[in-house]
Amino acid sequence: MSVLSRLFEKKTLARELLALSLVLGATAVQAEGPSLAEAYKALASRKMVDLTHSFSPSTPVWQGFGQATFTTASDPKTYRPYNLEKDGFRTTYYSMVGQYGTHVDPPAHFHENGITLDQIPLREMILPLVVLDITPLLGKDPNHAITVQDILDWEKKHGRVPEGSFAALRTDMYKDWGNPERFKRYPFPAWSLAAVQFLFEKRKITAIGHESLDTDITSTLDAEKWVLGQGRYQIEVMAHLDKVPPTGALIVVTWPKVANGLGFPARAFAIVP
Repeated sequence: MSVLSRLFEKKTLARELLALSLVLGATAVQAEGPSLAEAYKALASRKMVDLTHSFSPSTPVWQGFGQATFTTASDPKTYRPYNLEKDGFRTTYYSMVGQYGTHVDPPAHFHENGITLDQIPLREMILPLVVLDITPLLGKDPNHAITVQDILDWEKKHGRVPEGSFAALRTDMYKDWGNPERFKRYPFPAWSLAAVQFLFEKRKITAIGHESLDTDITSTLDAEKWVLGQGRYQIEVMAHLDKVPPTGALIVVTWPKVANGLGFPARAFAIVP
């Protein structure tokens, strides 16, 4: 019996992650492995949690970018807006910065030679998810930046952060989404540089995410600059991390394949065990 066969006998979410990796070509399918139909059935039976905010022209955004505008798309020759009655279809013209709503920051966002949206590997878009919850610490320190010791304390309860995982920082800031001024507050609970360095260097994670508009509250965005400088991406403005367990879930995150893209709204969701 092969190693893969023994893994598939264990009815865990790890089995489903491995099965899904087969779909993406990360591992060659062996004859005794699951079929794609079986892999889909296993994943589809699980609860899914949307980790993405809907966005609109009133969505909270960094003040340096400004709000999006949504208008009815028009015929470029006549400038007449398309409508269902006359044209049989309707569509919207969107004008917005790439870093809008729940979005992805590729390394090229901060670094000239960093990879762009279209260069991020597919296999890095489906990952084991760990949720680092610092909400119990915010009562005494509303703007707490997660520390290495906080991560070590988390590991005492939940086990070592898995290599190759996506680490999401739960602060419950997403609950202020409907109050833009409150959501855009500064300072806010965030990552510390030491914490992200520990996760990438010592735990070998693949990517991070958080609920705020920025990674950290330093004037030079030290943590964000460092993460992107390692050739890693991050997801900002995440939602509903309070509905995902600390470990055991998968995250799926995707975005349009923009040539040389420097950022774009993303769709992220968790598959929960």
